Formats: sequence, C-alpha cells, structure tokens
Amino acid sequence: MADAKIECRAIVAAALNEFKNQKNIEGESVSADAISVENPPRPEMGDIGMPMFPFAKLFRGAPPMIAAEVVRIIQTDADLSARAKAIGTFLAVGPYVNVKLDKAGAALGLLERIEKEGTSYGTLNENGTAHLAGRRVMVEFSSPNTNKPLHLGHMRNDALGESVSRILKKAGAEVFKVNIINNRGVHICKSMLAYKLFHEAKGDTPESLGMKGDHFVGQCYVEFDKYAREHPEANAQAEEMLVQWEKGSDDDDLHKLWRMMNGWAIDGVKETYDRTGVSFDKLYFESETYLKGKEEIQKGLEKGIFFKADDGSVRIDVTTVTGKGKDGENQEKVLLRKDGTSVYITQDIGTAIFRHNDWAFNQMVYVVASEQNYHFKVLFYILKQLGFDWAERLYHLSYGMVNLPNGRMKSREGTVVDADDLIDSLRDDALAEIKAKGREEEVGDAAAVAEKVALAALHYYLLQITPVKDMVFNPEESLSFNGNTGPYLQYMGARIASILRKAEEGGNKIASAQDAAALLTASEEWDLIKKLGDYPATIAKAAENLDASVVAAYLYDVAKLFSKFYQQCPILAAKDEKLVSARLFLAKCTLQVLKDAMNLVLVPYLDRM
Repeated sequence: MADAKIECRAIVAAALNEFKNQKNIEGESVSADAISVENPPRPEMGDIGMPMFPFAKLFRGAPPMIAAEVVRIIQTDADLSARAKAIGTFLAVGPYVNVKLDKAGAALGLLERIEKEGTSYGTLNENGTAHLAGRRVMVEFSSPNTNKPLHLGHMRNDALGESVSRILKKAGAEVFKVNIINNRGVHICKSMLAYKLFHEAKGDTPESLGMKGDHFVGQCYVEFDKYAREHPEANAQAEEMLVQWEKGSDDDDLHKLWRMMNGWAIDGVKETYDRTGVSFDKLYFESETYLKGKEEIQKGLEKGIFFKADDGSVRIDVTTVTGKGKDGENQEKVLLRKDGTSVYITQDIGTAIFRHNDWAFNQMVYVVASEQNYHFKVLFYILKQLGFDWAERLYHLSYGMVNLPNGRMKSREGTVVDADDLIDSLRDDALAEIKAKGREEEVGDAAAVAEKVALAALHYYLLQITPVKDMVFNPEESLSFNGNTGPYLQYMGARIASILRKAEEGGNKIASAQDAAALLTASEEWDLIKKLGDYPATIAKAAENLDASVVAAYLYDVAKLFSKFYQQCPILAAKDEKLVSARLFLAKCTLQVLKDAMNLVLVPYLDRM
C-alpha cells in the first residue's frame, strides 16, 4: 500500500498541475509531497483519502470543487486514466479525492513487502530509506535516587524511556540510552543517618535481613522521617552530614558508608531494571557531575550572555521563554550564587555539554515528569544562547502523574508502592488465574508465564495513555484478558502461534505473498491487510512524536481486526487447501507485525497461554 500511496499522490499532483495550467495560474508546480494521505472514516468511502483544503487558496475555490475537477482530469486524461486504473478507482468525496484500491494488486504489494523485509518491516519509508536515517538520539530516563527503590512513578518513566528508545531504533535512528543516578544530596544523608542510628551497631545489611538492597535503604529513609518528627534537630544533622561529605575524602568513614549504602541501592535498582527489560548504554552519577557547568557559566559571563547581579550572583534573563512574572517584571534565573557555588541547572548545563562530548548526538530526549517543564524550558534556552547547534533538538518528554485508585504516593511516609511489590502482586494474580483455569501443564513454566503477563499488564497500561496526561493505574483492569490490555495482545499472539503450530503438525503449507494475494478477497482479510500496511507510517509517527501510545493503539487495532478475520474467515477449516495456505500466510504476517510492535511497547511475547 505504500507504493500505492506514492502513485496516488503523484497522479493527484499531476491532475492539480493540469488544473493549474487550465486556469492560467502562475507559480511553482504542485509537488506530490504537498499532498497528505489519510484513511477515510468509512470503508465504503475508499481506502485512501487526499484532502484538497491546502489548495483552496491557490485555486481560489472551495475544496469540493477542486476535488471534483481533479477527478474529472484524471478520468479524461489518457495517461492519468491508465495510471489510475492500475491503482483503483478515484472518487470525489466532498473536499477529498478518495481512492478505492484494486484489492488484489494493493494486497500483493503489501504482502510482498512484509515477506521481503521480514523483521525489518516498519523501518523503511515509502522511498525505501529508514524514517530517521542519520538521527543520533540520546535518551535520558529513570534517574533514580539512591535513598529508595523504584516505585510506580519510576515505572512510567522507565516504560516511556525504554519504549521510545526502541521505537526510535526501529525507525532507523542510532540510540544511546543514559541514566543519571542521583546519588548525593541531603536525602541520601537522611538514609545514612538513619542507618547509623538504628542499624550500624547491629551490623545490619540487606543480606542479613533478607532484603533487596534498595528496599533496605528505602526503609532507612522512612525511619528517618519518623525519627525527625520527634527530633526536629535531625534535619539539621542531615544537612551537616552533606557539608562534611562534600568537604571529606574518599577514604574517610562517611564516604565509606556513603559508598556502601549507594552500592546496596544501585544493585537493587539494577535487579528491577533486569526484571523489567530496561537497560542503559551508560550510567552517569550526580556525585561525578554536580560540579560541572561552572566553567561554562564563566565563559558565558565573559561573552556577555550572562550578567552579574547587584548581589554578586550570575544570572540570565529568561523572560523570552517564561514570560514576565506575576509582578510584571522580567524573570531571571540564577546560575551561580553570590558565593560562587552552583545551582541545580548549572549541573544540567555542564552535564549536557559533557554528554555531547561523550557521544555526539543531534537530538537529546529527557524523560522527566511534567513538574519540571519550567526547568527544561530554561535549560534549553540557555544552551541555545551558549551557541550549541544541537540545542535546537533538545526535547523534554514530559509525562503526567501516575497514582493508584486509592490516591497519591509519598515515599518519605512509606506509602509508595514499590515497583517490585507491584509486579509481584500482578504476577501472583496472573498465576492464580492460570491455575484456576488448569493451564499449568499447557503453558509450561507457569510462574515464568505469569511474570511475563504481569509485565505486559503493567507496561501496556502505562504506555497506552498519551504521556502528558495524568493517569490512575488500575491493577485489576490491567490484567484483563479482554479489551485494550497487554494480556489481550499476548493472548492474540499465542492464538496465532497455536494456529501456525497446528498447521505445521497437519502438514499444511503456507502460501507465498503472490499466491495469497489473489485469494484474500474477503472484507475482513482486506481490512487486516490494510492495517498491516499502516505499520511503517505508525512507526514514523510514533518516532517523530516520541509517543509510544501510537504503537499501543495500532497494536490493539491489529489484534481486533485479526480476531474479526479469524471469526469470519476460517483458516484451517477453509474450503480448499489453497485458501488455507493463503490465510496461513496472512496469519504469519500478522504475527510478525504483532511480535515486533509488542516488543516496542515492552509487552513480552508468549507462544502459549
């Protein structure tokens, strides 16, 4: 269908230029690239729709009139008419030029492309090149603190970062995934102080207590909060500990404690990454980057990009990107305090430059919650002012809050649902369902299958929502095997795999694309083929918009269309062997696309459920 779309746009462009000549309109010719392609809302209206709205000004006429004239020219011009008949039927439908494709011809082109490109199908655009060829994208996500384990909020961040990275790579970009570990600061010192107060004398370790390291350190953080309520001086003690840490050396007792507890926390977090399929090409640590940026600020001060305020601090006017303050005054951002110390954004400026020197990206994506929208507007503005050309392609993938049905989570009060506990709960519920249906023997390793069902439930539920929206994660809904869920997609994949296994066991052969296309004429078959043909465009859209929900929605559509096809068009019980082979080929193509797209949204594939 991609080739058909190219030809349809070319034919309509030629007709528009002929119409332009007939009306003696001067100016550049209409390019095929200027014609957008849409899917008509109803099948009876056609398979491809091309709106004429963009040409109303050029032709000084209403879009329906332009559409009618374009179709008239296509029908009366000998060359265009011949080209059009090879594609299908061109129709004027209101302000659109729609095309009802010749199903056999269009299906053959699509199925041949899926067969030829195999697992790389979806990467190439209509011109045969990767959608994002030449793009080098660094993606920063997760950014955990080493005073607590990953929680549900981190799960949305991790799912978005990992999924977008996979989508970008699928679209042909080079991708470098990074994670900055927030391993210093007063919050870390609070956990350290609690350890010294309640655990050091007993020699407690995660191993001795039978806990994951990050869970143990998180427990210390909660213990500090409880202690500080009765001992207000505790907060000052933690702040003093941070001062001593910054003054101290690597071999003093405080740094040894810091390294030990950080090691526990990071090892625990890495276990969760491994469990959820999240990975990184490089880890950065705040303890190694927090002083970066001061030198760049001094350079900017010398160049006049920044200025020294009356109080001695170094600042920049950011009104251009933030607007004026509530008092009507210009807004300024402090970059160095009056005593010369850096602030948080100073570190981010230095880290961005350091990273580009590390791996020369031409796009950088920060996956960070929407509370930091202001911060990233200012950060990107400053980097542009410093003259870095790559700063034009910095992007903040902002996402909303995620909570459970019973409300917001607070880590310091110990009310956060840890990621591991949540996945354990989902896994246990999935395992109970498998056992209740008596399917342990059929699925093989029931515990491993339940784990994958849990990950599918969690990841798909988090990714099907547009990132910017706040959301409530409903565990029960996420685990449903019916409707728009990860387990439903897994079930559909397993069903197709089962059909293909039975066909192989029964000696049924799978047709070639050419043999299959001529036989797949039912409306349910055609709808499914068209949707499979949309996969490259779906990848391109998701990659350009950095939006995994585009792939999630596409997956659900494919699954629904296959279900409809399966119900209305018997596969193994088809009327003759050739039709069985043709439908098996369509099932095989569907499974290929499903598996590929499921991987992009972190839904593990299961061939048995």
